[in-house]
Amino acid sequence: MSRAAAAHSGSALLLGSDPIRRALYLFGMMPAVWYFYLGLTDQLGADPQNTLERALGLWALRFLVVGLAITPLRPYLGPRLIRYRRTFGLLAFYYAALHVFVYLVLDQGLNVQAIVADILKRPYITVGMLAFLILVPLAVTSNNAMIRKLGGQAWNKLHRLVYVASIAAAVHFLMVVKTWNFEPVLYAFLIAVLLLYRLAKYAKKRARRLSEARA
Repeated sequence: MSRAAAAHSGSALLLGSDPIRRALYLFGMMPAVWYFYLGLTDQLGADPQNTLERALGLWALRFLVVGLAITPLRPYLGPRLIRYRRTFGLLAFYYAALHVFVYLVLDQGLNVQAIVADILKRPYITVGMLAFLILVPLAVTSNNAMIRKLGGQAWNKLHRLVYVASIAAAVHFLMVVKTWNFEPVLYAFLIAVLLLYRLAKYAKKRARRLSEARA
């Protein structure tokens, strides 16, 4: 195999063969590259670690919202849109992982004792870590091989945990800013609306099934 073919095969394995999905990954990671560049060139202000950490966490939350929004947008943007829901979910995980990495390495210096004490002492960190830990198994199983291994029904049940992770992420953001600013309230509102949409849809489907069973 030539070097060009090997490089193409490697990129396809990493980003997938769908050109739209690959473009979403590449463009989706550009804010992270930009913020790390600003950090390396000392352009993140007086508290660069905090600015970088918050920016990465905010992008994780944004991609969670986009992923949740795909289902209600399908009727308007086409059924093929669902193909990219996992892409946005993985982007959310990548940003959450970078957010946690900055906290563990730059903020805490990988001091395990200090990290554990911080997680136990500060509720907003506890909630944030909960959101991240939920995203880990979802990211690990976000591939076709794991869908086949787990089975569609079990996989769907597992990935409904993204709802819990989204709520925890929104609460984490609200607790971090400690005030009812527009931005954290907006994300909390959007997540609430998207989850209520799913709840209403589930209730409607369940009512229809009960009605058909009685008929």
